[in-house]
Amino acid sequence: MPELQLLRADHGAAILAFETLNRAYFAASVTDRGDEFFEHFAEQHRARMAEQDCGEGAYYVLVAEDGRVLGRFNLVFVGDGVANLGYRVAEEVAGQGVATAAVHEMCRLAASRHGVTTLKAAAATTNAASRRVLLKNGFTPVGPADPADIGGKTGTWYERDLTARPRPIIG
Repeated sequence: MPELQLLRADHGAAILAFETLNRAYFAASVTDRGDEFFEHFAEQHRARMAEQDCGEGAYYVLVAEDGRVLGRFNLVFVGDGVANLGYRVAEEVAGQGVATAAVHEMCRLAASRHGVTTLKAAAATTNAASRRVLLKNGFTPVGPADPADIGGKTGTWYERDLTARPRPIIG
C-alpha cells in the first residue's frame, strides 16, 4: 500500500526518477518543467526542503512499498488558514484511484497536521482527470484561474472548506 510521506532529503533520487520517467506524460496535461529543472534538481529539492523547514509549505511524496515515488502532493501556505494544493501522479497508476485517495488524505493532513481551514487547487480545463479528483474530494469550482497559476493554460480554481463535515469519496 503506497504511503504519503513528508518530503525528506533522502527522497531526492526517487523524486528525480519519478519526474524523469513521467516527464512526457506530465507535459501532455501540464506545462513541462523544462530542462533547467532536471539539470538543477538537487537545488530545487533543497529549496523545497528549506521552504518546508520555515513553514512556507508542506511537501509530500506518495511512496510505493519498493521505495518508488508514485506521486507528489504539495501544500503551499498562503495565509489565514488557506493553502494551495498541487499534485501529480505517475502514469503507471493513473486512473486507478491513487490521486483521489491521496488527495483525500492530503485534505485530512492539511487540517489536522497543518491547521489549514480552506484548501484551494487550480486545474487546467484540459486536465479532466485532475478536475475529477477534486470534485470527488468535495472541492467546488469558485472561478477562473489565471493562466499564470497553471502554466499558461486556462482553467478553474476549486476550493474546499476543511472545517465542514468531510464528504465521502464519490466513485
